[in-house]
Amino acid sequence: MQVLYRGGALFDGENEPVPDHGVLVDDDKVTKVAAVGTFDGFDGTTVDTSGGTLMPGLIDCHVHLCLGAEGDPGTAAEKLLPGQTVMKALARAQATLASGVTGIRDCGGRDYLEFAVRDSCNAGDLMGPSIRASGKMICMTGGHGNRHGRVADGIDEVVKAVREQIHAGSDLVKIMATGGVMTPGVNPEDAHYSAEEMAAGIHEANRFHRRTASHAQGTEGILNAVRGGISSIEHGIFMTEKCVQEMIERGTFLVPTLAALHNIVSMKDSGIPAYVMEKAERIAEFHVRSIKMFYDAGGKIAMGTDAGTPFNKHGSNADELALMVGIGIAPLDAMRISTSAASDLVDLPGEGRIAEGTFADFLLVDGDPATNIDQVAKRENHRMVVKRGAAVTRNAMALGKTPFQSLAAF
Repeated sequence: MQVLYRGGALFDGENEPVPDHGVLVDDDKVTKVAAVGTFDGFDGTTVDTSGGTLMPGLIDCHVHLCLGAEGDPGTAAEKLLPGQTVMKALARAQATLASGVTGIRDCGGRDYLEFAVRDSCNAGDLMGPSIRASGKMICMTGGHGNRHGRVADGIDEVVKAVREQIHAGSDLVKIMATGGVMTPGVNPEDAHYSAEEMAAGIHEANRFHRRTASHAQGTEGILNAVRGGISSIEHGIFMTEKCVQEMIERGTFLVPTLAALHNIVSMKDSGIPAYVMEKAERIAEFHVRSIKMFYDAGGKIAMGTDAGTPFNKHGSNADELALMVGIGIAPLDAMRISTSAASDLVDLPGEGRIAEGTFADFLLVDGDPATNIDQVAKRENHRMVVKRGAAVTRNAMALGKTPFQSLAAF
């Protein structure tokens, strides 16, 4: 079935929005992008985008579907039965899709339960975002993430842990380079794995064609991960000019997750453990400084939120764009970071851009987000979300893929 989106502006994921453009979709793919006059005489289904901007669906490169954004999400997750975890993870994935995020990367689940959600959504059995998932985080004894991660010490054990993730069906491998905020008794500044352990794990993942991500907050741990060949640094709180230089030289992505600390420090006395609050308040200023330094230097950034951490809700992912702009990132760059750049990092070919042959994964917003980021960051300015050519509605997510006539629900 052909559908023509016409009348408004188009942001293709890379270039400045252009006015008066049309996008023709056949089933789940874009077949033509051109000036609106090119489509004169088209008599099929038309979506009027006048007064708005059609853009690729957003892609969030760092979420945790098995965490629910409670004040203490790890403890809340431990109280759930496996089946409950899967159902809640599905609901969170679908809430994320409804908010305009058509692709996500899960950076640490629980006993691979999130894989069932990934597989159902990716196959189209249930409507949801495209999902890449890392499986279990790999961490040292007593290290950040040890509550649900795969604990491994020494080169041989780290290599074995990587192989386990690949055998289980992980799309990428996540290795914890440093301490973090959410684990008691560890400092974000401290390097955990040695450079040799990091390099061995990354090499093994690469050997089997898996990309890698590293929770890396302290300077030494960031450098260990970067020098080992990591695909992306997550958080990057204590970056130095040396970190920035080496990341740019190697083409390493940074996934900032500004929302994670922002939502913690904004919700004091709301059930967040005291040790979490103390660390978050201590390091928040360094986080903003590091992200701005990397951006100003021209580093590669991909959007990520850490959704699932305290008060960092699945479905509020687009808040990250406003936070990026709030620290000095240009609105158009925030849009690129959240679409085409994120697609490149997560390896979602055909997503994050609007061009002939790409998937029809769209977000239609009011106004021009390149001049006012709130047009995409705030859900009240969203007109429509489209996944694989189908309008995202409550019925669509309950029943799986539905004909485009579901557009009438909007």
